[in-house]
Amino acid sequence: MPDRVVDGMDKTEKRIISIIDEHAEELQALANDIYTHAEQGYHEFRTAEITAEWLKKLGLDNKTGLAITGVKAELGRGDGPNVALIGELDGLACPDHPCAYNGFAHSCGHYAQMVCMLGAALALCDPEVAETLDGKVTFFAVPAEEFQDSSVRREVREQHGVHCGGGKCELIRRGEFDDIDMAVTTHSHMVSRSSGADLMLGNSACTGFIGKTVYMHGRAAHAAAAPHLGANALNAACLGMSALGMIRETFREKDCVRVHPYIRKGGQAINVVPSETELDMMVRANTQSVIEEISEKVDNCFKGAAIAIGCTCDIEDSQGYMPCPEIAPDDLMWEAASLLGEDLKVISIPLGQCNTASTDVGDLCAVMPVMNFTFGGSSGDLHSKDYKVEDSYVAHVLPAKMMALLAYRLLRNGAKGAKDFIASYDPPMTKGEYRDYCNKMSP
Repeated sequence: MPDRVVDGMDKTEKRIISIIDEHAEELQALANDIYTHAEQGYHEFRTAEITAEWLKKLGLDNKTGLAITGVKAELGRGDGPNVALIGELDGLACPDHPCAYNGFAHSCGHYAQMVCMLGAALALCDPEVAETLDGKVTFFAVPAEEFQDSSVRREVREQHGVHCGGGKCELIRRGEFDDIDMAVTTHSHMVSRSSGADLMLGNSACTGFIGKTVYMHGRAAHAAAAPHLGANALNAACLGMSALGMIRETFREKDCVRVHPYIRKGGQAINVVPSETELDMMVRANTQSVIEEISEKVDNCFKGAAIAIGCTCDIEDSQGYMPCPEIAPDDLMWEAASLLGEDLKVISIPLGQCNTASTDVGDLCAVMPVMNFTFGGSSGDLHSKDYKVEDSYVAHVLPAKMMALLAYRLLRNGAKGAKDFIASYDPPMTKGEYRDYCNKMSP
């Protein structure tokens, strides 16, 4: 794609665009490499190594091994605001995807975030560009945006002391965001995927959730000769799921409630009454108070089912993600997007709507302001085998330009853009209060 020169760009903005265009083929190769080697959350060792090496070649000192696989590097000087550019390392379990790797695929587009962040780093680390920044940029590759199931949560807690199912949550808990004042995040379009937009500006409201694991305990017996001597834990689990279905009519549409369980363990042998059953689930809603209200209702479903079948149950709640607030795009975002070409379709998030999916960006929003945009270039449903890239420029190169321009506009001219954005947002929690919340929620 040829260089884009648009009236209204200053010299540094033209240089940012030019640098990323000059490295477009390199960025496309990087995209293909990461896309075809997706890794599970908290196990993204290959992707983290690639990220650290890329940043090292740009002359940056890395901190690695953060919450197992996180990578962090800082550019800039002085006492100005510190703006984090976030990329997410992980893929998700999607073994039917044509590019699945060891059962995992980048069918949520996180690989493109990494290309976006590293492409932005290429431009911002250029000495002429870096000299214009009145503050700091932190390039931050974070693990495990996809919430991990109970087996992985147990593994990483026991082996690495990781408390949280989501990477940003764990990194905030560990103090790795303490020196950061605001974040810029991005994602493949999650809403309005059929809009044909190249960029969508702003941060949609999203649900939060808690993770819940139900351990149903019964009594084994011969399934044919003496089932009357057993207590069927699988039947108790199924009865609990039926009860859950029956209370759904009490969920209010305005609360955007979603509860979706699956059975991880259903028994030990085909001729034995199942004595142990495990269910993992997420309980979602658009406010923390409703999450807690629905969580109690769900507990009652499974506790009552256990009593009815003659079983007992233990229920373990794990910290999930906090709801995301809606943040409309401001003038700085529109102005940055306008520099990328008049032929692009740029729209705002649909205001007044809640995306019923969840993200640990909500936890960032709990402690700092977040500027977000999403990008097109892909088709098919997220988290499915149908996700594929249709326009590699829009999916890989365009977001890098947008992220770099945002960082520059936030930090130029005394970092006025960043200071104004930070001042306009009142986080609901301090980072210390968030850490207290994490410790309270740790199982």
